[in-house]
Amino acid sequence: MIIYSLDQLNSISSKIIKKIGKEDTILLFGEIGVGKTTLVRSIINNLQTLNNEKETEVLSPTFNILYEYEIGKNRLMHYDLYRLKTSKEVDQLGIFSQEFKNIKLIEWAEIIETKPKDRLEIYLNYEKKNNSRNIVFKGYGYWKDFNAD
Repeated sequence: MIIYSLDQLNSISSKIIKKIGKEDTILLFGEIGVGKTTLVRSIINNLQTLNNEKETEVLSPTFNILYEYEIGKNRLMHYDLYRLKTSKEVDQLGIFSQEFKNIKLIEWAEIIETKPKDRLEIYLNYEKKNNSRNIVFKGYGYWKDFNAD
């Protein structure tokens, strides 16, 4: 799917939040500046709007690695793994620990070796024309049949 505008990206995030649950994992892949944080921002802000909450500023957690958001009855964890070098560092964060029941949005997920069974993987790539992006969805487990069209 080719994305030409932020409105299209918002439409996609609206479809994602219709399916998202309290323990879901969404993994984002792509180069610097391709739109991973922009998509995460859209998901978070759409969830806030759906829960009649004020939209907050959503920044990239590159230096902090993690930002947390309380949205309705859900806790959302926004990770940016860009600065991590090994899968051992990822494991030490305890992202997929069973004791944490929260939504996980993870940028730079390439470093994760053992991924959860139920997950949505989103691949963003630059297109050569019109400053557009190609976006590909791969769903596993619960997300297997996800379609953003």
